[in-house]
Amino acid sequence: MLQTIITVIQLIACVALVAIVLFQSGKSSGLSGAIGGGSGDTFLAKNKAKTLDARLARLTKWVAAVFILLTLVLDFFIK
Repeated sequence: MLQTIITVIQLIACVALVAIVLFQSGKSSGLSGAIGGGSGDTFLAKNKAKTLDARLARLTKWVAAVFILLTLVLDFFIK
């Protein structure tokens, strides 16, 4: 019973991880990122921690950690 619950939670984490990664924008900002060189002194670079992309990046790390942890727990239960 516990293995089934953990598997369902892992599947939800998997789908959430895929969705979060798909919602993120690319690292280069297209042509403006190539021309500007990705300067770190811009207003947007200073306030990056408050943007949606920064929140999605942090959420990606947490959901990925949960996914890995659940995978290890399920591996322990299967053996």
